[in-house]
Parts: sequence; structure tokens; C-alpha cells
Amino acid sequence: MEQITTPAQLIETVNAFRTSRLILSAIELRVFDIISGKKMTSSEIAGIAHTDPRATDRFLNALVGQGLVVKNNGTFSNSPFSDKFLVSSSAQFMAGMDHMVGLWRTWNTLTDAVKTGTSLAETVRNSINDRGEKWLEAFIAAMHARGMEQGRELVSMLDLSGTHRTLDVGGGSGAFSFAFIERNPEIKAFILDLPNVVPITQRYIEKEGYTGKAGILKGDYLKDDFGKDYDLVLMSAIIHINNPEENTLLIRKGAEALAEGGQLVIIDHVMNESRTEPIMGTMFALNMLVGTKHGDTYTEKEYRGWMKDSGLNYIKLKTSRSGMQVMIGRKTAL
Repeated sequence: MEQITTPAQLIETVNAFRTSRLILSAIELRVFDIISGKKMTSSEIAGIAHTDPRATDRFLNALVGQGLVVKNNGTFSNSPFSDKFLVSSSAQFMAGMDHMVGLWRTWNTLTDAVKTGTSLAETVRNSINDRGEKWLEAFIAAMHARGMEQGRELVSMLDLSGTHRTLDVGGGSGAFSFAFIERNPEIKAFILDLPNVVPITQRYIEKEGYTGKAGILKGDYLKDDFGKDYDLVLMSAIIHINNPEENTLLIRKGAEALAEGGQLVIIDHVMNESRTEPIMGTMFALNMLVGTKHGDTYTEKEYRGWMKDSGLNYIKLKTSRSGMQVMIGRKTAL
């Protein structure tokens, strides 16, 4: 991320929200789906999208300016890029865009969140189980797209010898569990998540071809039992949702669920002691401020303290080529 050092850079950065909002509105209105494989006038598109014809025409012209839509003889069609990545039926659809629409709304409350110290976004007042199917589907789809890529990267960083049973806490789609099984088909993977999430998890298991290889546990990771004798317990992108007291409990539960010699693996932002690096972690701390009741990003020292207090040893931080940070601890005597 380039630092701002000139007035021109500042103006460009501040104005970038306009392009972002244009693209997110197009995603929200499903414009790229509507014109996929077609050439349509702005009035025809407006009729399907239930939008104002004149406003729709100006909106589409702006998308042309971004190279996402092509205009020819008064009709509009998708660019090759949009057909490939922005049409929801495409195999390469960037599913995270739907989740970005929701993030726009929460980030719009940043000023008030800084004043009050917590999220003021309406959706955050409810638990994940109460946010509605549309929000959940978009969130899990975004996490799945990230998890499928990171999962392959993760297994290359881990020692999976002797690993037979794994648990993915708050595992969503199960993408990381799929990566474990792909690396070693003998692994039996379990995915723990909330009641409203597990039907979505089941669909991903079936879609990706892991029926009978990946199991589901329904529960709240702060309240319910994890089971026992796992060789590996994974916590990906959940530590940042919780406050320190909750993370103390969560990591202890993960350690207790391990068999002797098993490893607890945490994927998240791991901050330096000044909390200024990595830069993405500083921005994600704000994402948690506007999007959760008391989430945050945490330092390596904090992670090590929670893991050591839970009886884990040989604690280390690994960073992948892409910048993914992984904390690993073993349940074994020094």
C-alpha cells in the first residue's frame, strides 16, 4: 500500500470512493448479470433492474468509462473482463463483491464508531444467526473464495505428518478442511459453525465433492464443546471478532480439544507491538471497529500469551509469500 506524500495523491485517494461506489452499485443491481451475453439499451436494462431510465443510462455510461461495460450504437454489453469475473453464474465470479456491498455500509459509520468506540451498524446489533440469508450467503461466499486460495498455501506451510483428525472452528464453507483432505485423503475433517451457517456448509461440501470426507458440528464456538483428540485445530479469521477475554476462552478450548502432540493453527492479522504494521492489519482493526461489537487485531505477544496460558508450546509465527500470517502451537511438553 503506497503511502500518501503529495496533495495529488491525497485527492486521488479521497476521490476513489466514487469509482468504488459505482462498481458496488452495479453489483448490487446485478447489472452484469442482466446484460450477460446480450446487447441492450439503457431503457431495457432499467426495465429489468427496476431503475429510472435516464439515471440508468448515465450509470451505464460511467461503467463504460471504467472499461467494465461496452457501448455500441446505443446498446450496452459486458466487457470480456466483466463476463468472466462479475457475472454471478461464471465459474470465476468474484463472490467477495457482494460482501463488499455490506462493508461499504458499515465503513460509512466509521466517524461515529471512532467517537463511541464500537460499531453502530444496524446489522451488527444482531448475531450472525440473525443477519439474514442474503448477508450470510454473501459472507460465506467471500470467505470461501479466500479460503480455497489460502488453504492450499496453508498446507504447504504445515507439518501434517501424523494428522488424521482436524477441526476447523468457525469453518464456514469448509475451504480449509478441503485443502487438508486434498493434501491427505486419509484425513477426517470436521467443521464447526453456527446453526444458520451449517446448511450453507453442507452445500459447499456437496458442491466440492467432499461428502463423507468432511463432517459438520453445529454450535457456538464460545459456548459449545469441540470434542476431543484432534490432531489439528484450525482457527481462521475468527480471533479478530472477539475481545481478549473471549480469545482466552476460545484458544483454551482449542488446546483442550487437541490430542497429545497436536497443533493449534491460527490464521489472522498479527500486529507488531506498536500496532502499526502490517498496514493491512491497521485497516482491518478499523474494519472490526465498524463491523463488530468489540473485535480487533492483536499483537504477536498477545497471541503467544493466550497460547502459552493454554498449555501450548513450541509457539511460532510463520508468514507466507502472500503475507498470510499463521500462529502455530503444539500440545506437548517442552
